[in-house]
Amino acid sequence: MTTQKKRVAVLISGRGSNMLALLEAAGDPNYPAEIVGVISDNPDAKGLAIASAHGISTAAFPRRDYPSKEAHDAAIDAELERLEADIVCLAGYMRLLTPGFARKWAGKMVNIHPSLLPLFKGLDTHNRAIESGMRVHGCSVHFVTPELDDGPVIAQAVVPILPTDNADSLAARVLTVEHKLYPLAVRLLALGKARMENDKAVLTGVAAEGALMSPGSAPDDVDIESLARMTP
Repeated sequence: MTTQKKRVAVLISGRGSNMLALLEAAGDPNYPAEIVGVISDNPDAKGLAIASAHGISTAAFPRRDYPSKEAHDAAIDAELERLEADIVCLAGYMRLLTPGFARKWAGKMVNIHPSLLPLFKGLDTHNRAIESGMRVHGCSVHFVTPELDDGPVIAQAVVPILPTDNADSLAARVLTVEHKLYPLAVRLLALGKARMENDKAVLTGVAAEGALMSPGSAPDDVDIESLARMTP
């Protein structure tokens, strides 16, 4: 008996590189989720054309077309309902969500943030990490809550900060592992191996290293399948 795949909708504002990573992961017949729609607040987002080229349903909801943030989120919520989304993935979605929207999708909506949360919430994370004197940096996939970048963390990836790094070079290194970490975290969520319970992320049936990637200076060598091993 074939298990039905979870239906995933992705929210973007720009190029959607993490969206593309999810699309590529979902191309594996054994991946437990399928991308059923891509939604943007920016009708010119490059990621919309990429998704459309992959045969994915797309929709744009410019903020200027709605009288309030609540009305804007309500339109997006209606589209998510139309898509019958089980999981909502924020992938470079650059608009703050209203508390009501975040609460409705609590436990079903995740985001990828370019820092090791709870460090460096918000913007300009790479430069802030360098200026703080950190020796490592990375990214986090977390459940979305009404507070900005404050939801419980599902998975994280760590990269070194090199003496020669600037914000751009560090961002490029982090983005490499973002593209590996997000499909891993969504896989855990789709399999029911990750859930939000009492405002905490709970992982079950996952090997100890299954929610942590430490690729050192060679992120391209990371074996996602070994990191996602399931215990008996």
